[in-house]
Amino acid sequence: MFVPGMYREPDTQWIVELMRRNPLALFMTNGDDAEGPYGTHLPVIPDPQRPVDGLADLTGATLLGHMNRGNPQWSALGPAMPAVLSFTGPHAYVSPEVYGFTPAAPTWNFTAVQVRGVVDKVESAEETLSVVRSTVSVLESDFGCGWDMSGSIDYFRKILPAVGAFRFTVTHARAMFKLSQEQSSEVRDQVCSHFTQGESGRQRETAEYMNRLTEVKRQ
Repeated sequence: MFVPGMYREPDTQWIVELMRRNPLALFMTNGDDAEGPYGTHLPVIPDPQRPVDGLADLTGATLLGHMNRGNPQWSALGPAMPAVLSFTGPHAYVSPEVYGFTPAAPTWNFTAVQVRGVVDKVESAEETLSVVRSTVSVLESDFGCGWDMSGSIDYFRKILPAVGAFRFTVTHARAMFKLSQEQSSEVRDQVCSHFTQGESGRQRETAEYMNRLTEVKRQ
């Protein structure tokens, strides 16, 4: 992912936070000549056994995911296969009307993370179950209603033969926080105010990042 210097993340924790807030990633790998590249949307979490908080660099960090074994992408995965995970955070369209001057051009403010690494299949049923349980635990805690999975473990075991779990070892992580940094501080404030007052939750979440970025620059 091409990231101009002005749009880079302030520190690694911004990357970790964006992945946790937006765990539905696009998992991309190469296929054969007939199929071409593969891409599957699936939830991905940091490995609970290897905490990523406080790391200055995500190289070597482990992420966990799973997919349907009937997916052709699963069959095409080989040992230590290169792969990319793409996470999309808050984003919103910027109309030139907000700027109050011409000439101008529309653009799109957005936040995104791309993680490169190698992927390995989880082979044993118990390890696969562990990945599923960890994923449910994290997602239910962050986004759910406090559901207790303990009564469904036998059901998990029943469907486990159709589940393909994997570990993703990070070799490089890059983020882009494109939040009107190319504009003057006055214009950025106008865009941020417009998003804050917008009806779209996406706009308000983008404004949150814009406000945080302004605070970081003031420090």
